[in-house]
Amino acid sequence: MTGEGRNEKEKLRRLLSLTRRAVQDYDLIREGDRVCVGLSGGKDSLALLTTLAALKRFYPKRFELSAVTVALGFEGMDFSPVKAYCDALEVPLNIVESDIAQIVFEIRNEQNPCALCANLRRGAVNGAAAQMGCNVVALAHHKDDVIETALLSLFYEGRFYCFAPATWLERAQVRVIRPFLYVEEKEIRQFVGASSLPVVHNPCPMDRASSRAEMKTLIRTLEKENHFLRSNLFGAVKRDIWNSKS
Repeated sequence: MTGEGRNEKEKLRRLLSLTRRAVQDYDLIREGDRVCVGLSGGKDSLALLTTLAALKRFYPKRFELSAVTVALGFEGMDFSPVKAYCDALEVPLNIVESDIAQIVFEIRNEQNPCALCANLRRGAVNGAAAQMGCNVVALAHHKDDVIETALLSLFYEGRFYCFAPATWLERAQVRVIRPFLYVEEKEIRQFVGASSLPVVHNPCPMDRASSRAEMKTLIRTLEKENHFLRSNLFGAVKRDIWNSKS
């Protein structure tokens, strides 16, 4: 095995370790679950798919794995490499065509389109997963997303809130899980950098121009003065939001 191959395996083992711990801590995957990964083609969701495919081989609770990709309607997006990658993993992929981009930018012409786009994408993913016979949807929210979401809620809504590790959606009849909660974004980047994942470029004009991007910058700035910032914030979410509901 080459040095690059060993490096990729080491990075994947790190993702597997953190993912398995989150799955066990919050009972995210249960015996017989039919898990569908929301696969955008970005680094996070491709890394999650790879990790769950590896976890499936040895996890004591047996589960099925598939994926769904919602094509937003932007020109030039080619998901054929993603389809080939799923085929190599032996993971069924359902690509759902949509006109979400047109709805958000032309019909609704939203000044802040990210929230509407996210809601439409979630609805399309959950609906497609249910039609595929899946009872679980896995999303690739990671540790940095947790911290940023909590701060965004505090700054813009005046409340300390964050999405839960697992959420039951009555309307779609699916349970949404987030197995990457303990994984830092930099660890995903390191794995992707050591691998050959077919990451699809996001052509959205709002990419990197959102409030979340501003929050990333703020956290990096504050972290220069307080190296424990991320761990303190994540610990507060676990203690005061997630564990308080258990």
